[in-house]
Amino acid sequence: MNVLVVGGGPGGLYVALLLKRRRPDAVVTVVERNRPDDTFGWGVVLSDQTVANLREADPESADAIAGALHRWDDIAIHFGGRTIRSGGHGFSGIGRQRLLTILQARCREVGVRLRFEAETDAGGLEGLVEQEGAALVIAADGINSRLRERFAATYRPDIDVRDCRFVWLGTPRTFDAFTFAFRETDAGWFQAHAYQFDEGTSTFIVETPQAVWARAGLAEMSDVESRAYCATLFADILGGAPLLSNAAHLRGSAQWIRFPRVTCAEWVHWLPVHDRQVPVVLLGDAAHTAHFSIGSGSKLALEDAIALDRQLAGDDIAARPDHLRSALASYQAERAVEVLKLQNAARNSTEWFEHVERYARLAPEQFAYSLLTRSQRISHENLRLRDPAYVAAFERWFAHQAGLAGHDAEPAPPAIFTPFTVRGVTLANRIVVSPMAQYSAAADGTPTDWHLVHLGARATGGAGLVMTEMTCVAPDARITPVCPGLWTEAHRDAWARIVRFVHEHSPARIGLQLGHAGAKGATKTMWEGIDQPLESGAWPLMAASALPYLDGISQTPREMTEADMARVTSEFVRATELGRDAGFDWLELHAAHGYLLSGFLSPLTNHRPDAYGGALAARARFPLQVFAAMRAVWPADRPMSVRLSAHDWVAGGNTDDEAVALARLFRDAGADVIDVSAGQVVKRERPVYGRMWQTPFADRVRQEAGIATIAVGAITDADQATGIIASGRADLVAIGRPHLANPAWTLTEAARHGYRGAIWPVQYLAGKSQLERLIERERAMAGATTGAADAAPPKGELT
Repeated sequence: MNVLVVGGGPGGLYVALLLKRRRPDAVVTVVERNRPDDTFGWGVVLSDQTVANLREADPESADAIAGALHRWDDIAIHFGGRTIRSGGHGFSGIGRQRLLTILQARCREVGVRLRFEAETDAGGLEGLVEQEGAALVIAADGINSRLRERFAATYRPDIDVRDCRFVWLGTPRTFDAFTFAFRETDAGWFQAHAYQFDEGTSTFIVETPQAVWARAGLAEMSDVESRAYCATLFADILGGAPLLSNAAHLRGSAQWIRFPRVTCAEWVHWLPVHDRQVPVVLLGDAAHTAHFSIGSGSKLALEDAIALDRQLAGDDIAARPDHLRSALASYQAERAVEVLKLQNAARNSTEWFEHVERYARLAPEQFAYSLLTRSQRISHENLRLRDPAYVAAFERWFAHQAGLAGHDAEPAPPAIFTPFTVRGVTLANRIVVSPMAQYSAAADGTPTDWHLVHLGARATGGAGLVMTEMTCVAPDARITPVCPGLWTEAHRDAWARIVRFVHEHSPARIGLQLGHAGAKGATKTMWEGIDQPLESGAWPLMAASALPYLDGISQTPREMTEADMARVTSEFVRATELGRDAGFDWLELHAAHGYLLSGFLSPLTNHRPDAYGGALAARARFPLQVFAAMRAVWPADRPMSVRLSAHDWVAGGNTDDEAVALARLFRDAGADVIDVSAGQVVKRERPVYGRMWQTPFADRVRQEAGIATIAVGAITDADQATGIIASGRADLVAIGRPHLANPAWTLTEAARHGYRGAIWPVQYLAGKSQLERLIERERAMAGATTGAADAAPPKGELT
């Protein structure tokens, strides 16, 4: 099976080497438009795992590469006049030109034909295929792939050009750690990514948002001028060493580029050549890219090459077109999953660097921690395995910030087990039991023994704050006929019984969430048919506009009048007073998920032409009126939060831009915390799900609106929650479904992570000691089975 590889970068050379090594009788040709010693970068970063994979795939080239690697273990972060270091990360760097030279030599050694300065027009591909007798074409022609562009109808590429501009430079200054440095200028923030890749040279990448780049005048500077600007900016890091360029003929506007995030729906195009169908397979940057802040495109390309060679290992691949198709499909399926994982992490990392000004308000300790965990691939405990001393020092710092003393000589608690104070209320820890609909109230809206057990069990289970489900302010405010309410003194007394239990039997605080269903009312319970209208017994609905939640299915609400608004406001005030008298510690206004107040906030559900519709400030007018009226009767020493949908997940709806603006409005009205959720505003939404998928919204609201936040959404363990709190992405973490499965989730996670300070009910102390022994035994068995090295996290990613 003859193979034509278009592109002589590391990925193209390596796949040619592997295929020729496996099939010595095949003719494998690499066609490269540039000269063999041309390169457009400086160093290449390889992870320890990638180096191990290279050794398994081709020991000969791996030995040569290993001999040229410069290895380091630490990350050094220069910010706010401080340098903070974290170790145990395990990186290796190699000069890009050195890597190419090694791979070119090894290709020649095994018989790969290398053709340089062969300017290949994509339109002439068929002629090349015919000339080489190729049964397979590998498109490894880089980030600006001509073949990908030519066959775009098949590959269906999605190219997202990111906001920051960056310039790829070199310097004779050497670094003993992977170095991040940050500088604020009158134009805005700049950051440098620097790492040593041989005995005397380092890569030095300078990056800044597009708007900052333009304000700084870099678009008008020559290469020499822009390098001088960067050298002055980072003079203390460079120690007087110059910055070097391998693109000196370019002016600044061309040399500073924006990173394109590339994804492709398909990786294989079948090219008709006479009576044959020849596959053109994407590899490396031609198929996908990942931002340099998380690692190396060359690393991904080399791993693509290993996977493709493995899939093509069958003896009958050349003779059986169906087997070739199957092998190529398996290659895409295997690599697409791994690439997607890395690209998701890279997206988080990219967005962090695009918004350095957002995080620059953090203290240097928390800024550095946020940077180290920005991709969400490196968790708190993962970081602890890499550098226990760094994490222990950070935890002591965080505990001190939270008001805890006495941990200078002993371990401090993880961030989620530190207290949090709002107004006159102090929570024992940062874990919140999410408001979760139970559909178990009496027909008149009175909470039942189910609510006592549900909330009481989770309070004794260790959470710092337990929240009621959305408690409705009037009979016609309910979602279902069995949703709880708070509009009578009997309701108040039933809730007071639950509040007393929580206060008497746990250190937890209990919060009341008040809301009105609006257009999503008069429906069946979740297990009978979520969002489906009642077949009988429904009540009339009202909403911001006369729009049903489910077109053609749901009841169409009437558009609210100002008289309706006045009545609803008084109902919220009455419920607030009853909640106050019942003894609740915390009050939350539900203005999310398409319910009544959320319906006013979103342009998708608010089509009003009056003073309560139109621009965002007008859409927020009624919800803010309700909030202000509640705040006026709620005790000044007790906190209030507002739950918002930070994104509607539909074009034309609210996004996190509007979420930040709304958070500021509620902050100015007296809100203490924003409970940041997303979606459920309209049924046609298309959310982007994933682990901790709504945390970025809480992060942005916290940093830009300057208000405390609660993070929600697919947060499943204490390690994730600790990372969120420790990095400053949120102040509290709401855990929902895990608490349904385990009411003592907080106590269980405390034991699992070795924290002995959690407060157990005295009745359950025997269970505490047994659980801790069981976890210690499981750890000992895991360590004996895998060994310490296997238990360590993967290294070599800049995450």
